[in-house]
Amino acid sequence: MKIYSSEQIRNVALLGHGGSGKTTLAEAVAKVAGIIKRQGKVEEGNTISDFDKEEMKRGFSINTTCIPIEWQDCKINLLDTPGYFDFMGEAKEATRVADSAIIVVSGKSGVEVGTEKAWEYAEEMDIPKMVFVTDMDDDQASLKNVLEQLREIFGKSIAPFQVPIRDGEHFVGFVNVVKMQGRKFVKDHVEQCDIPDDMNEALEPVREMILEAVAESDETLMEKYFEGEEFTLDEIQTALHNGVIDGSIVPVLCGSGIQNIGVQVLLNSIVKYLPAPKEEHTSVMGVNPDNDKEIEVICDKNEPMSALVFKTIVDPYIGRLSLFRVYSGILKADSSYMNVNKDTSERISHIYVLRGKEQIEVKEIRAGDIGAVAKLNKTSTGDTLCDSSRPVKLKGINFPESLACRAIFPNKKGEEEKISSGLHKLIEEDPTIKVVMDSENHQELLYGVGGQHFDVISSKLEAKFKVTMDLRKPKVPFRETIKKKIKIQGKHKKQSGGHGQYGDVHIEFEPSGDRETPYVFETKIVGGSVPKNYFPAVDKGLQESVLSGVLAGYPVVGVKATLVDGSYHPVDSSEMAFKMATKVAFKKGIIEAAPVLLEPIVSVKVTVPDSYMGDIIGDLNKRRGRVLGMNPIKGKQEILAEVPQSEMYGYSTDLRSMTGGRGIFTLKFERYDEAPMEVQEKVIEDRNNEQ
Repeated sequence: MKIYSSEQIRNVALLGHGGSGKTTLAEAVAKVAGIIKRQGKVEEGNTISDFDKEEMKRGFSINTTCIPIEWQDCKINLLDTPGYFDFMGEAKEATRVADSAIIVVSGKSGVEVGTEKAWEYAEEMDIPKMVFVTDMDDDQASLKNVLEQLREIFGKSIAPFQVPIRDGEHFVGFVNVVKMQGRKFVKDHVEQCDIPDDMNEALEPVREMILEAVAESDETLMEKYFEGEEFTLDEIQTALHNGVIDGSIVPVLCGSGIQNIGVQVLLNSIVKYLPAPKEEHTSVMGVNPDNDKEIEVICDKNEPMSALVFKTIVDPYIGRLSLFRVYSGILKADSSYMNVNKDTSERISHIYVLRGKEQIEVKEIRAGDIGAVAKLNKTSTGDTLCDSSRPVKLKGINFPESLACRAIFPNKKGEEEKISSGLHKLIEEDPTIKVVMDSENHQELLYGVGGQHFDVISSKLEAKFKVTMDLRKPKVPFRETIKKKIKIQGKHKKQSGGHGQYGDVHIEFEPSGDRETPYVFETKIVGGSVPKNYFPAVDKGLQESVLSGVLAGYPVVGVKATLVDGSYHPVDSSEMAFKMATKVAFKKGIIEAAPVLLEPIVSVKVTVPDSYMGDIIGDLNKRRGRVLGMNPIKGKQEILAEVPQSEMYGYSTDLRSMTGGRGIFTLKFERYDEAPMEVQEKVIEDRNNEQ
């Protein structure tokens, strides 16, 4: 493949709702660009983008795929992303390295929640947007309805560059509003045609809106507009290009991915209106890892090399591939670069341009372009590779927090190691997966984005690493404490020939008021009834005792233990004897000191559109939650609440269901509170049944 300079490159993320037609559009683009002779179909599992076995099996995208297209002496790196929310981490990877986004909307379904999310991802990264309304070959499709929805949700920046021409109910062409020329579809290409007379009424407001946008971009053009002078085509296109880059104009194009309609116009518009890396990001800011000072990273082939690894592919057969974008300089084969995140050096042997699963070897990748390198064993997603002459750390990827949790159970004994190894490799590919060992409850916890995410993880584990697991509801880390003050004697006495064992302690147990600390130990011994050299043994006895409470065997917290009296034997007493006596006192004392179970309470922030407020608050109340307040945030409401952790299982799925995917939430551990009696009884019963 030809090496392209920064000015000739367009890095474009394809975003949109799941099933809106992104992969089909990418396939149509590949066909128009001459990469493939026959257009594949998602349902047949033969598209360039969806080459992973899981994608072919399920019929939707799971991974972000790069498809480089050569068009009009430009290279367009098309990043086809998943639309389903469980795989939003992949979309975040793409938007991090893209310079613009094309948001795909179905002309039949209109604006969906995934469209709104796609817009949010592009806004988060502050990249220009273009909308492509697909499925226009369907008689049920309506560009008018889609435009109304787009304007209502996203505002006046929405600018249709095309108006459909219909013959009866059929979509047969469009008017290019910028050039004011008709285009008619003839088989697999577009021919110029006259604008139908009955379309003037529909065209006039659209044309006027574009001319106003052009006028607002420049004072000279504004004067020309008020004086009634016509703009030249070059003036219009330059102004629109600048408007797209600053976000004041979001072009809307239409066509059909399945019928390959309007795709050529889309490619022309990408080259004409969307930014090149050098234009949009003449520089980005990095950080010097040695002193945390900001460094300007300029998109120029003559600068020192710096690149961000934005995706990792781990395959048992083809090995490990790291996808990267070069932000400055030239990344060359047979070179060594510094990984500033790991403070190590990586050797680059072969460099590839990936087109789906196809690997095209190249000698170098220049500033602004995207490539891949094999076998970087120390480099992970989000790491920066750079020239050692100028160490710089680029901003990483803001992945969504993984809040859905399951406990891992191997289906076969002895496969724990295999599961752990397989999951570790999947984490390299997908940083939204987390594995945490909960030693307290003897369970390994898997964190993901949602139920569909867990299904894919399990399926990949079986397909790639030949191991299966069962995912269940995790145990909740309860605690035990006491509510009363009690004084108790603990005695350990044993005689078995020779030296015996003797330890005797009188301990006061009471609530300490600090539930973050297991216990506080004090001594108030008068007259040396217990020698000081045995105090550490009493402390050790308490330390071991608080690991398991008397109600259900959960760790004990918030206890103050004061050694007030006792006795010893000059020959038979020992540290072991006093430790055992303390354990006896603890067990007897805690039972008499009104023991209770404590449950973990988490603070929850739920962000939803206003219309879902009532449902969310009602649901949190059902979960024994306490709503603390609400804050308006960017046109939505943030609900603050405290909820028992045990009631939050499955919340990510439930919230998505309640809000159609529009709600997001975060949670963090807050404190331990006494559980209601019915909860305590149920937990104690379940714990007893386990034993």
